[in-house]
Amino acid sequence: MQENKLAIFEEKEIRREWYKEDWYFSVVDVIEALVENNKRPRKYWSDLKQKLILEGFVEVSEKIGQLKLKSQDGKYRLTDVCDIEEMFRIIESIPS
Repeated sequence: MQENKLAIFEEKEIRREWYKEDWYFSVVDVIEALVENNKRPRKYWSDLKQKLILEGFVEVSEKIGQLKLKSQDGKYRLTDVCDIEEMFRIIESIPS
């Protein structure tokens, strides 16, 4: 059932993993797909996470987990992930 570990959005691949009865999506991949002209999605995510904490949205950063996802070089690396509900909260905080 969970064979397809990639989702496609705006022609960008979003890594995901089935874990604890739910899909968990790579936060950096989603940011890369949503934020135009962003050459450094990891830096963008780091800055956004700090902003969320400073604004009092600690519960969002507390619900971010890490799973080993396959990276471009074929190795598995710990990556920030969250379920779809938390992903929507992150997406809402990205300026249009």
